[in-house]
Amino acid sequence: MHVKNGKVVKVGPAWDAVVNQGWTCVKGQFGYDYVNHPDRLTTPLIRRNGHLEPATWDEALDVVANRLHKIRQETGPNSLAFLASAKCTNEENYLLQKMARQVIGTNNVDHCARL
Repeated sequence: MHVKNGKVVKVGPAWDAVVNQGWTCVKGQFGYDYVNHPDRLTTPLIRRNGHLEPATWDEALDVVANRLHKIRQETGPNSLAFLASAKCTNEENYLLQKMARQVIGTNNVDHCARL
């Protein structure tokens, strides 16, 4: 990452990397502008009384966990699906599919590899 004044301005490869021989994927080369975008969310939001309001990460994670648990209990694990993100690392996407399959019990996992 090339950073100027605290902002990512460019992404460059590791030229001595054996794996990619100095090349980056299209996401790595061109998909970094969202990092500094002014509309990017930096705080979780929870819908309360019909309005989105800032919340702590603990509050937001509790809401998500409770809702997933309730849906799974009421309608079964295959009523849930998970969409992985091209903006996440391979490791993050791997963890998402492991959670879906091992914790929730569904194989309903998809990924959009497009920008």
